[in-house]
Amino acid sequence: MIADLGKLTLTFRTDPPGVLETVPPSDPRVVIHFGAPVDIGCERCGLAHRGVAIHGDVDIIPAGVASQWTLGKQDNAFVVAVSQELLQEAAIDLSIDPSETVLLNRFTMRDARLEHLAWALKSEMDDGFTAGRLFTDSLAMAMACQLLKRHSVASPKQVIAQPGLMAPFRLRRVLSFIEDNLSGDLSLSAIAVVSGLSISHCQRAFVRATGVSLHQFVMRRRVERARAMLADSRMSISEVAHAAGFSHQSHLALQMRRMLGVSPARIRNGRESHG
Repeated sequence: MIADLGKLTLTFRTDPPGVLETVPPSDPRVVIHFGAPVDIGCERCGLAHRGVAIHGDVDIIPAGVASQWTLGKQDNAFVVAVSQELLQEAAIDLSIDPSETVLLNRFTMRDARLEHLAWALKSEMDDGFTAGRLFTDSLAMAMACQLLKRHSVASPKQVIAQPGLMAPFRLRRVLSFIEDNLSGDLSLSAIAVVSGLSISHCQRAFVRATGVSLHQFVMRRRVERARAMLADSRMSISEVAHAAGFSHQSHLALQMRRMLGVSPARIRNGRESHG
């Protein structure tokens, strides 16, 4: 699935396990991991990284840089190609020297704002861009500004930790635990134990790190997992509901209509759309 918006190109891709080599892109790429955790290795810019990619993890591939990926199993990713023209426009708005619009190489990092903008773009692509050009243009400019402020040669060389933020290693523990136990009865106390923080501290720090509450994040991931299972498996809707962590089929239907505006039956029948 590909959508060319002029200054942004959006691609949702699924790659099989094995080695994948990509040619140097003319424009930088933002790659957001989608779905179940996958063991991934990646080499680019003379550097190598290996680990488990979790839903929402972000890679940034600078323009002109080739990548080699080693995938432990099938991987889904939402890829946003950002044009140099858009980055130049964002630089003018931010009073940044145009020569500093070069994006940095990033491996599986977290950026809550970048992630939310990417999911908003993917949702709009899934809906057929019904919200109009002004909305997508606003999302595109917001993404370009975030990239320049946080992930370019113009961004601060050191990020000073702010009080109340969840350390990256704690956040990854929590996200991995949620993904591994999504079908079970997740509790705040169990998540807090994994984070190494008190329940109240864990809740506050998670919101600051991701932009949503633990409950909202878990519910969204369950809906997304159920959506994928309905489209790709032969399980009944009731079986999918339980496998995705919902207590019953009606709970899945309620949350899916609330978040996606569509029923499980419409997704199962291949008629997913907002009417």
